[in-house]
Amino acid sequence: MAYVISKDDCIQCGACETECPHGAISLEGDFYVIDETKCEDCASCVDVCPTGSISQK
Repeated sequence: MAYVISKDDCIQCGACETECPHGAISLEGDFYVIDETKCEDCASCVDVCPTGSISQK
């Protein structure tokens, strides 16, 4: 199961993008998104998110 980033809670700090070992997170426009095809469910992004805006889909 992939993860998703809440646009309402994300502060665009970029911590999740640099933490992702699979390159699944990128900034698209004003929001970070997780590419489901690259996400390996490792939860590294969840651990570093300061706002708790990343959850399982």
